Amino acid sequence: MEHLNDRELVREHLANERTYLAWTRTGIGIMAFGFVVVKFSIFVKQIALGLNTDNPVQNKGYSSLIGISLVVVGIIVSILAFVRYKRNIHFIRNRSFNYSSTLASVLALIIAIAGCVVVAYLFETAR
Repeated sequence: MEHLNDRELVREHLANERTYLAWTRTGIGIMAFGFVVVKFSIFVKQIALGLNTDNPVQNKGYSSLIGISLVVVGIIVSILAFVRYKRNIHFIRNRSFNYSSTLASVLALIIAIAGCVVVAYLFETAR
């Protein structure tokens, strides 16, 4: 097994930290997007009430549900990022790294599903 010198070990830890911070930013970004979706839904309802139109905006509450779900996904991503960060610290210290793309794969699947839900919602509300 190859031994890492001190400089290489420091590089490995710093790379792990950069990756953790990138995942944390991703989680925060997803939460922020969910927050915007929920707030936009509230804004549209307020505009419809303010205009006092005879044809009120038909809202079944899906945008709030989508927004809240995105916030929850962001929280889960942040938690999983921390777990992965700690796991990688253990692997670096023991000089045995096992690569796993599970977090990235799960996140990609969740984003794809969320995207399909948003597209279906947009088609439904566009009619």
